[in-house]
Amino acid sequence: MNEQPSFRDAQLAARRAGATPRFTGLSSLVTRILIVNLVAILALAGALFYIESFRSRLLETREQELLRQGEIIAQFLSAQGVEKGRQDVTDISSPRGTRIRLFDSAGALVADNWSNPAVTRFELVDPTTEGFRRESAILIDRVIDFLTGQAELPPLPEPLMDARSVWSEADIAARTGNSVTQGRQTEDRLVVLQAAVPVRNSSMGPPWPVVMLTVDTPDVVDLVRRERMTSFMVFLVVLAFSLALSLYLARTVAVPLRQLALAAHRVRLGRQRDVVVPRLPHRRDEIGGLARALADMTAALRQRIDATEAFAADVAHELKNPLASLRSAVETLGNVRDEGVRAQLFDMIEEDVRRIDRLITDISAASRLDAELSRTRLQPLDVAQLVETIVTTQTAGGPSRRGAHMTLDLPAPGTAMVMADGDRLAQVLNNLIDNAISFSPEGGEIIVSAWRQGSAVNIAVTDEGPGVPQVARQSIFERFYSERTDGQEYGRHSGLGLSIAKAIVEAMDGQIRVEDRPDGRSGALFRVTLPAL
Repeated sequence: MNEQPSFRDAQLAARRAGATPRFTGLSSLVTRILIVNLVAILALAGALFYIESFRSRLLETREQELLRQGEIIAQFLSAQGVEKGRQDVTDISSPRGTRIRLFDSAGALVADNWSNPAVTRFELVDPTTEGFRRESAILIDRVIDFLTGQAELPPLPEPLMDARSVWSEADIAARTGNSVTQGRQTEDRLVVLQAAVPVRNSSMGPPWPVVMLTVDTPDVVDLVRRERMTSFMVFLVVLAFSLALSLYLARTVAVPLRQLALAAHRVRLGRQRDVVVPRLPHRRDEIGGLARALADMTAALRQRIDATEAFAADVAHELKNPLASLRSAVETLGNVRDEGVRAQLFDMIEEDVRRIDRLITDISAASRLDAELSRTRLQPLDVAQLVETIVTTQTAGGPSRRGAHMTLDLPAPGTAMVMADGDRLAQVLNNLIDNAISFSPEGGEIIVSAWRQGSAVNIAVTDEGPGVPQVARQSIFERFYSERTDGQEYGRHSGLGLSIAKAIVEAMDGQIRVEDRPDGRSGALFRVTLPAL
């Protein structure tokens, strides 16, 4: 036989199950809120990478254009000859202000179109001086290049004497005979592109003469910096908004939930009876609803525990009386020789045993009632048909107990419909009828009636007993209530019947009460009211 764990065992198990709840790692709601809000920030970070790839493609396109220009000039010089083409190089002008230099095979500068005052030239001026602060632009460039992993470009030297050896790209092109492109960076982090193209012909060998083209990219840098600045500002705004939103959500969602969890944990441990579960009355959202539901559930749980304790005390008290009577009768029986007295004692013992049996049966039913009512399924029910079936069953074997006869007053079938559990409602009516028979005089009349009144259906059981005093009309529905006058059956009722009936009726959203007879005669009228269909 399996032993059921006690309440104390449940407390110890709850304490062993875990201490105060911890909210760490990804299980923390605050962390999840932060992660969700960081998605927008990650999207902006992706935008920065896209801008960098866009910048790289633009610079690569400019490099290819510069390289093609250099190859055209190198082909011209290869056909014309370096000495004859020197003046032509000096006269070349470009809308972008491209600088074109020619180094001979010895590495000396022999032609530079910027030496011609008539040639358009670019100026190494920071393009962000209009509308952007130079220091801010440079700082943002450094930060974003670091975040995106961009390689640092070599600086753009400013030699006192220009020669091929100063420029690694030109030196490589002269020695290898291959064209070389190179991006360089000024102090203001402006990108300057250079293309070195060897001038090859059959009369020369390495090192070859080299034509080197240099052009700045102010439009590219300006565009990229503007996009970077815009993205960076949006990034800061979104970051601030996300952090503020995360803190707000943490304060309004995570903190109240944590309070509720801690309160529920203290209730579970059962160390204190006065644990307060916050109701959060100012919250009109789901969190507030959850808080009030937990508070109500805790209050109901406490009421259930109190009711269980009171029920246990009542059971002990109710069982003590017949047991004391039984013990007294048994002790007396051994000292009595008179057969008449012994017969009375045996009758008393039998009556006490029946009383105990009745108590145990009703106590068992009452203890299971809440669990069974929670599983009850309500269905449409014709009250007239149910009442007629119950009364017919009770009178089928002849006259009722104590010679009582029953009268029915029922509506037409189908006119008094309710949502109810037929078996449970029958239990209520049997209880009321049995109670009425017990209190009625010998041969008394029991009237069982039903009728529809507006949106409700009433069922009444009327007896001819002494009635119920006004002061007792609430207490008679309490457990183990018993008040009997002479002539009423002792030991037949445990005092739980009306309490069980009230619990069943209220589980069906109904009411049960006791009234005086409407005709003014002696007796009581028990009325059950249920919502009508």
